[in-house]
Amino acid sequence: MPRAKGGPKTRARRKKRIKLASGQYGGKSRLFRSATESVDKGLTYAYTGRKNRKRDFRQLWIARISAAVRNHGLTYNRFINALKKANVLLDRKVLSDMAIKDATGFEKLVGVAKQHVPAAA
Repeated sequence: MPRAKGGPKTRARRKKRIKLASGQYGGKSRLFRSATESVDKGLTYAYTGRKNRKRDFRQLWIARISAAVRNHGLTYNRFINALKKANVLLDRKVLSDMAIKDATGFEKLVGVAKQHVPAAA
């Protein structure tokens, strides 16, 4: 039985992996084994980064809302709780955007929230 070396299939697979590694430095963009390691690591970082981006943006929105609400004499925690009790269904992204771009609208929301803030214990 003749020896099968792979031929076009193997070359295509390797070429695809090398193409994914383009932009890497040195042998990582030219040598198959190094390119494979580099691409695998890069794809892992990309996957993790997509998860972290969601976390980072939520953290940013909360910080912005907190800063804006403190100017009106409330804390972030009480503000969010009061909005839930007032049945205001705006997410943190929208609230953050309002705090920056629509100060008067945000001020009205703070007013609504202040009506629903529970009394201090």
